[in-house]
Amino acid sequence: MRWEALFDDMESQFAEADRLALDAEVNERTRAELVNQQLEDRLRAALGYRIGIHLSCGESVHGEVMHVGADALLLNEEHQQVLIPFNAAARYVGLGRRIHAETSPVRRSIGLAHSLRCLARDRAELSVSMGGGAGIVTLYGVIDRVGKDYIDLATLNPGEVRRSRNVGQVSTIPFMALAMLRSSKPGGP
Repeated sequence: MRWEALFDDMESQFAEADRLALDAEVNERTRAELVNQQLEDRLRAALGYRIGIHLSCGESVHGEVMHVGADALLLNEEHQQVLIPFNAAARYVGLGRRIHAETSPVRRSIGLAHSLRCLARDRAELSVSMGGGAGIVTLYGVIDRVGKDYIDLATLNPGEVRRSRNVGQVSTIPFMALAMLRSSKPGGP
């Protein structure tokens, strides 16, 4: 009878050791997979979901994730769309644990400059927020030109049409200074 108990105890110890070894292997593989995950893949998995983004400049934005590019994302707010460069975000709230890697090299290469060129082409009225050590500064206007790492923004009073006589000034803004760009939704007010 004592031998039976001894063998049962040894068998349970071996089973527990096997379970612990399997748990350790699963944890190690999970850590190894996390090393290769990119933020944009986590954001892409949130397409269609509502998230919050706290920007480095102190502002917060909440909306539905509509598009995730190589270095920026587009959120839908109630009446506006917000383009946010990844480097302007301090933290994200509401991302799940899922990832969705983009398989299309073309889609993967669409970045902030491409989105800004579309806004410039459409002559979209924007509010452009820039963040820095002095807080946030917001300008209103239309993008005149998009370079490799900057935009030229013709500042206007909100609601004015882009005409030479309405332009207050043209500001050249480096991409690194951009916190967010807001525009009306297509077909919206």
